[in-house]
Amino acid sequence: MIYLLEDDQNIRDFTIYALESAGYEIRGFALPSAFRTAVDEHVPDVVLLDIMLPEEDGLSVLRWLRGNPATKKLPIMMLSARSTEYDKVLGLDSGADDYLAKPFGVMELLSRIRALVRRITPQQSDDETLCCGQIHLNTARHFVSVRDEEIVLTGKEFDLLAMLMRNQGIVLSRERILQSVWGYDYTGESRTVDVHIRTLRSKLGDAGNAVETVRGVGYRFQSTPTEPTEATE
Repeated sequence: MIYLLEDDQNIRDFTIYALESAGYEIRGFALPSAFRTAVDEHVPDVVLLDIMLPEEDGLSVLRWLRGNPATKKLPIMMLSARSTEYDKVLGLDSGADDYLAKPFGVMELLSRIRALVRRITPQQSDDETLCCGQIHLNTARHFVSVRDEEIVLTGKEFDLLAMLMRNQGIVLSRERILQSVWGYDYTGESRTVDVHIRTLRSKLGDAGNAVETVRGVGYRFQSTPTEPTEATE
């Protein structure tokens, strides 16, 4: 079940029609109060969340979802007319897993929805632990720590860090990361990777220097970097 919180009826009806036509079960809400009541009654599998809403903005709703133990790890995509890099960073840093600017195309929306749905589909039951320098990551517990202090990451940030740590020392292109972590091939949104790298580094603190920028190519994880990380292009 997908919940959509969108006050614009035209966009809400269009999105519901597109997802139902693709075989998804979806409920639409115009007001945050109605959305909150529905979530309390039944937790959905995925949430699509507008930012500019009556009653309260979508970022407030996002913080409520992330602060609720029942929805803390719920896959959430922001849908917003705010398309600047700052707005994307704000949404992602507030806990969203993905950010799609309006107007958006049906094919791209469905591709991103499929990527979110794959996150909640069990892939394997193995308990994988990755340790690189000061950073420790456990896939089964969805746990990350730096110097034994827990670091709270969004689903996409966690998957991104896991991919980088599994490929330590290997340069990964933005396109490869996008395909592997987000599950779709859309090179026009490769900046999405840059935004997530930036927020991931920030949350990791000094240990974030392990994520190195390889200019013109992509990113590489080194557990013991010798120089400060180059700024993202």
